[in-house]
Amino acid sequence: MVNVGAKPVQRRQAVAEGRLVCAPATIRALKRNALPKGDVLTVAQIAGIQAAKRTAELIPLCHSLGLNHVAVEFKVLSRHITIACTAETCAQTGVEMEALTGVAVAALTLYDMCKAVDKTMRIEGIRVVKKIKL
Repeated sequence: MVNVGAKPVQRRQAVAEGRLVCAPATIRALKRNALPKGDVLTVAQIAGIQAAKRTAELIPLCHSLGLNHVAVEFKVLSRHITIACTAETCAQTGVEMEALTGVAVAALTLYDMCKAVDKTMRIEGIRVVKKIKL
């Protein structure tokens, strides 16, 4: 693990995003809350938040950070769902891995909960879109 002991503690924020591409019929079922596994967006939101909080347990050599805030949000469009995760901390290292992990696990949860009705789905474009010191 990289030694960040000499770095100052700073408030940091990172935003990551990605998307789940799926069939329009899947989007319609999701909007009607008619998918077999239930409330897909709420479950995926909680999964993303939980994952961001446990990033250091999942990724070797990643620093364990106390998070001040994590938010996972969705935009449901006609052919895909955009997933965004914002993570904030006061620490000696960045919080982008937590934001990326939040997006990835939220996307995987969406995939899992929709796979019974859509075999064409794909997860794509997971990336950091903002990383700042506040």
